[in-house]
Amino acid sequence: MDDVELIICAIEFISPFHSSCAVQKCQSQVGQLSLLKSTISLGRNANFNHFKAKQLSMIGFRSTLLKHKPIGRLSYRSRLRFSTRALKSPFNGERKIKSGVWVPSIILLGTITAFISKDDNIALDSKQTQGVTVEELRKHNSASEGIWVALNGQVYDLTDFLVQHPGGADIITHYAGCDASLIFNKFHAKDVFSKYLSPENYLGPLIGEMEKAADITEDNDEDRLERIENKPPLAAMFNLSDFEYVAKAILPKSAWSYYSGGSDDEVTMRENNNAFLRIFFNPKVLIDTADIDMSTEMLGTKTDAPFYCSAAAAAKLGHPDGELSIADGCGSENIIQMISSAASYSFDEISDFAKKSTSQWFQLYVHKDRTSSYEMIDACEKKGIKAIFVTVDTPLFGRREKDLRFKVGQTDDDESDETSGGGDDFILSYRDAGLCWDDIDKFKKATNLPIVIKGVQRVEDVLLAIEHKVDGVVLSNHGGRQLDFARAPIEVLADVMPVLREKKLENEIEIYVDGGIRRGSDVIKALCLGAKGVGLGRSFLYANSAYGKKGVVKACELLKDEIARDMKLLGVSKLEDLKPELLDLRSLYSRPIYQSVVGSNYEPLYLPKFKNEDD
Repeated sequence: MDDVELIICAIEFISPFHSSCAVQKCQSQVGQLSLLKSTISLGRNANFNHFKAKQLSMIGFRSTLLKHKPIGRLSYRSRLRFSTRALKSPFNGERKIKSGVWVPSIILLGTITAFISKDDNIALDSKQTQGVTVEELRKHNSASEGIWVALNGQVYDLTDFLVQHPGGADIITHYAGCDASLIFNKFHAKDVFSKYLSPENYLGPLIGEMEKAADITEDNDEDRLERIENKPPLAAMFNLSDFEYVAKAILPKSAWSYYSGGSDDEVTMRENNNAFLRIFFNPKVLIDTADIDMSTEMLGTKTDAPFYCSAAAAAKLGHPDGELSIADGCGSENIIQMISSAASYSFDEISDFAKKSTSQWFQLYVHKDRTSSYEMIDACEKKGIKAIFVTVDTPLFGRREKDLRFKVGQTDDDESDETSGGGDDFILSYRDAGLCWDDIDKFKKATNLPIVIKGVQRVEDVLLAIEHKVDGVVLSNHGGRQLDFARAPIEVLADVMPVLREKKLENEIEIYVDGGIRRGSDVIKALCLGAKGVGLGRSFLYANSAYGKKGVVKACELLKDEIARDMKLLGVSKLEDLKPELLDLRSLYSRPIYQSVVGSNYEPLYLPKFKNEDD
C-alpha cells in the first residue's frame, strides 16, 4: 500500500473522570501518533497529529499505568474507542485487552504496525473499512447466511444476539437483510447499539440506497385512522382516565399491548389502583382554606406539586416526539420528569431538549459492566440531573403476556418460542441480577447526587435503605409488570410509616410511591400516610400519545386542580397538614377476589332443566 495520510485521528474517552495523559515515542519505526495536549477529556477528542504510514493493515496502541489526579473521587475503570479515517475510507476499531480488565489510567501510545501487539490491539476489519453494500446485506437474511440488519445507515451482524433480544428473536429475523430503521427508532434510542453491542457486531456503513422496511407493528387499519381523525378535543379531557380511553382507541395494537400490560394474571397491576379505592377520608370543617399551597421540595428540588412523571420506556411508540414532548410539557408546569434508561430518545437528546428551568431525575438500570453505570452517573452530574433512581426490582423480566401475544400474532411460525418478558428496551437485557446493597454503597460514594432506590416492596428493606444512608426509596412494584401478587405500594406505605415513626426514623429518608395513581385524591391519600411525593408513568404516556405536549400539560393541570379542590374539601391548606388521622384505613386490607385467566375458561355448573326447556 502506498503511504496514506490520516486526515482525521480521534480517540473517544469514556470514563467517570478526566485524566492527564503523557505521550511516549513509539517503538515502531513505521509511524507515530502523538497527543497535542497533555489532557484528554471525556468524549470525542481530535487532538492528535497527522501522520503517514506504509502497509497500513493495523493500528495498535498500548496502555500502561500513569499517575493522575482524579477529580472529586477515586478513579474508576475507563474505556477507549479509537477511530481514524484515511482519506475517504473509514477505519473503526475497539481497544481490546486479553485479560478482559480495563486499566484504570492510561498512557496513549499510538503506533502503526504490521503485526498484532501482544498486549492491546485494534484489528481493522475489511468490512468496517469498506462498508457493506446493499446487495451483500440482502444476502444475509437467514441463520445459515447470518442475520445482518441496517440501522440508521450502519450495518450490524445480529446472528449471535437473537437469543439475547428482550423483544424475542422473531422480530429480528423478520428484518434480516433489510433496513429496520423505522421499527428500531420507534423502540430504541439511536445510540443503543453503539453502547451495548461488541465491536465485532458492527460491520460498517451501508453503501448504496435501500428502502426502509415497513414497521410490522404499525396498525394502519381504516377504523383506527378514522378514530384518530375524530378523537375528542383536548377540552373534553376531565380526568386522567379520559386520556387512557382515547389512547386505547388510537394507539397501534403493539403500543397499547406494551403500555397497558402487566405480568401474568395482572392482579397486582389492577390492585395498585383498587387499593386506593379502599381508603376513605375523614374531612375537617370550619378550617380556613382560602389559599392552597401544594408546592413542595423533593430531594432538594422545588416543584409546583407533589407528583412527578415517572420513568417509562418507549414513549415514541405513542407519539413521534416521545420523551421530548413529555419533557417540554413537564417543564412548562414545573413538574419533575424522570428520564428512563430505556427511553426511545437518548439521554443527551432528552436532557439537552428540556428547558433550563426543567428539573429532571434519571432512572438507572445497573449494567453488568459497572463502568457503564458509573459513566452514566457522571453524565447525569454534567447534565444537571437532580437525582439518580436505581431500579432494584428487575433481576429479570416479569412475563407480560399481552405484549407477548401481540408479538406471536405477527408470525405464522409454530416453533416461535417467546420466553422473554415482553417488548422492553434492548438496554434492559444488560441488567445485572447480582445487584446488591454493596453496589448502592459504592454509588453513594461515587456521586454527590441523591441516590434513591426504586422498587422497594417491604418494610424491612426500607429500614435497610436507611442503614445504607440512601436519600430515598420508591415503594413500587414496577406498575404491576414484575412479580404478580406483589402488594400495592400504597398498602406497603401504610405499613412502613408507623414503623418509621415508632423508631423516630421518618425524617431520615424520603418515601415516594408509584403505581395506580389516577386522581388528585390518590396523591392526597399517599401524602396523608407519609409519602413525600408520588410518581405517575402510564398516565403521562397516555396523555402524550393522544395529544403530545399539550396533553402532558393538561394532565398536570388536571391533577393540580384535583389536589387543590380535594385539599379544600378535606379541610387542609398546605401539604404538611396532611396527616394519617384524615384517613379511614379499615377497608384497605379487605382485598377482593380477582378473576384470573384460568377463571375466564371456567364453565359454570348448571341447574336442572325443565322438560319443555331447550338445550
